[in-house]
Amino acid sequence: MNPLLARLQPYPFERLKQLFAGVTPNPAYRPISLGIGEPKHPTPDFIKRALNDAMYTPGMDLTGYPPTAGMPLLREAFVSWLQRRYGLELDPATQVLPVNGSREALFAFAQTVIDATRPATVVCPNPFYQIYEGAALLAGADAYYAPSDPARNFAVDWASVPADVWRRTQLVFVCSPGNPTGAVMPLAEWKKLFELSDRYGFTIASDECYSEIYFRDEPPLGGLEAAARLGRDFERLVAFTSLSKRSNVPGMRSGFVMGDADILKQFLLYRTYHGSAMSPVVQAASIAAWSDEHHVVDNRAQYRRKFAQVTPVLAEVLDVKLPDAGFYLWAGVPGSDEEFARELFARFNVTVLPGSYLARETQGANPGAGRVRMALVAQTAECLEAAQRIVEFVGEVR
Repeated sequence: MNPLLARLQPYPFERLKQLFAGVTPNPAYRPISLGIGEPKHPTPDFIKRALNDAMYTPGMDLTGYPPTAGMPLLREAFVSWLQRRYGLELDPATQVLPVNGSREALFAFAQTVIDATRPATVVCPNPFYQIYEGAALLAGADAYYAPSDPARNFAVDWASVPADVWRRTQLVFVCSPGNPTGAVMPLAEWKKLFELSDRYGFTIASDECYSEIYFRDEPPLGGLEAAARLGRDFERLVAFTSLSKRSNVPGMRSGFVMGDADILKQFLLYRTYHGSAMSPVVQAASIAAWSDEHHVVDNRAQYRRKFAQVTPVLAEVLDVKLPDAGFYLWAGVPGSDEEFARELFARFNVTVLPGSYLARETQGANPGAGRVRMALVAQTAECLEAAQRIVEFVGEVR
């Protein structure tokens, strides 16, 4: 067996399963889960039709092996969306690639860019999406957890990373909007990170899968957009996006990467050997999804209405506020986050994820301790019911 597997920690949801072992939730309440960030809004009908129609379109069925680089029409759909969304002009032949969701791409990317023949460090936020750590460790690198600043909505403090760490760093994972905090990186922070990349030569992987769910009038800044605003090219910069949250199709496993053409050429080579080609049927439906914004606007409006109703209810008893973007609430809770999650499940049959499961202890403290992540992905009525149960629960434990 690969000895690097022993470096992996249990995934947060396995830890949650262990935390709930032996607990029988109160049968007076139907179960409500705010634990997993899995979109629950209905998939738009036009995407379903595109999937179905592709099955019966000559040359688009399942009888052939699809090219790993994707169909030209799909890559053109990517760059058209990038132009509309960010005002960027990319080459569909060299600067974009389809991926089977951002999760598998983030993991595979680390395997492509890490040189484990020399000391390698991967810097990631803390708290963070757990794939970053697993991708780093299985690529033979060490992970360094850059501290977040609670005073700035848990924005990453890049300046706090020591120079000796930067000298070993080959890859930095950025998540903006952030999971679990919802923080969006402003242009000034991107400028700092680009300057560090220029100085030390590391690659930046910008995870932007929550970019289309936001609560302010101005959409979140993207990594490539930040580079363009600063007059830079995309050297050592690759961004990742997905249809899962934007279009409510997590089961389709469809996204794309964009940026540095030289890196993407090597990433395509890796993916060709890895066997990561996207089904032609999924490609056809993806073209339809990336080409339409009406359903995205409607989806965003649903989240805005939901958060506007649920957040004030929870804010009465928890340290929580509206995030910049994404569909999570990152809430401070009284006492232990693990005990809070376990007792809430036992008494009121509501599942939340302990924040300490999404972070690592550094300098004697876990930045997720005392917080829980709530995924407001279900319909508004269900999320409101969960919030009201949480209010009642907090009233009992205080």
